[in-house]
Amino acid sequence: MSSKDSKQITREDLEAKLREIHGEVSKAVDSAKPAISAVVVAAGVTVLAVSFLIGMRTGRKKNTIVEIRRI
Repeated sequence: MSSKDSKQITREDLEAKLREIHGEVSKAVDSAKPAISAVVVAAGVTVLAVSFLIGMRTGRKKNTIVEIRRI
């Protein structure tokens, strides 16, 4: 075997390395899923609360008071 043959990268080498990287990424994603879902839920609740408060404020600003007096 020459040094030239030992430096060649085969398709199997590439596939093995990609599988290894994919496995590591999958493990990292699986371990981060609970934290990510908690952040998404918290962000959703915050958006709902802010939109509710903005809607209340807008409703108070545009609220028309009508007085009816009996003659």
